[in-house]
Amino acid sequence: MRGADTFTESLFTMRRLDDFVPKSHPLRSIRTMANQALVKMDRLFAEMYEADIKGGRPSIAPEKLLRAMLLQVLYSILSERQLMEQTQYNLLFRWFIGLSMDDPVWVPTVFTKNRERLIKHDAVIEFFNEVLAIAQKKNWLSGEHFSVDGTLIQAWAGHKSFVRKDGSDDDSGDFRGSKRSNDTHLSRTDPDAKLYRKGKTGSELRYMGHTLSDNRHGLVVSALVSTADGHAEREAAKVMLNDARQVADDPDTEITVGADKGYDAQEFSKRGHSTVCS
Repeated sequence: MRGADTFTESLFTMRRLDDFVPKSHPLRSIRTMANQALVKMDRLFAEMYEADIKGGRPSIAPEKLLRAMLLQVLYSILSERQLMEQTQYNLLFRWFIGLSMDDPVWVPTVFTKNRERLIKHDAVIEFFNEVLAIAQKKNWLSGEHFSVDGTLIQAWAGHKSFVRKDGSDDDSGDFRGSKRSNDTHLSRTDPDAKLYRKGKTGSELRYMGHTLSDNRHGLVVSALVSTADGHAEREAAKVMLNDARQVADDPDTEITVGADKGYDAQEFSKRGHSTVCS
């Protein structure tokens, strides 16, 4: 029997947001670990907002901000505006962040302004370190076997902002056919961005992101962002591996590192650890 195409909305519901999330959903265990880390950051949060005790409107709870930022990373959401739009109708996102069905979603500019406070006080770094400490306590990290890799991050700057440092560019904005390099040109809107290409990609204004993963469960144990150049991957790997040595139970333990051919250089491989390039 064919069902009727009708829609009847109830005025009230007796179900909780938790009822809509499958028991086996991976965000459940992620949220549990994230909340454990956030509890340990309570003192930092108190120090961040102690200057606001005299009054004013309550800000977005930092715990909710960090959980929302984590969703943005996990689901590759490109902007705060898109994140707020999806949180408006996505019950899974509301549950993970800690918003009820009736809670209003933040205006993107308000979310961005509050996020800047977290970055200013290194709360994001502290959050990462607390989660890492939980993983270490659960024996999820080997501390000996790692993989390192880098990726390009496109800067929020257009080609037209990349002009001569001496100011001799014309005002036409037509750069086709002209030779440009990081030695002679600089972005007016993002001076730290560099013109860079890798492999078969075109030259764009970019940064480079770097991660070091522990091979026991593939968990990222260190991450860096650097300017883009041909040595950035190896230099960032040295820094991250040195940090991994410092937190190891035995700093003299030999560690192994898996990497691609971009790291296959003598000045990187001869640093007291074994390197496998493929």
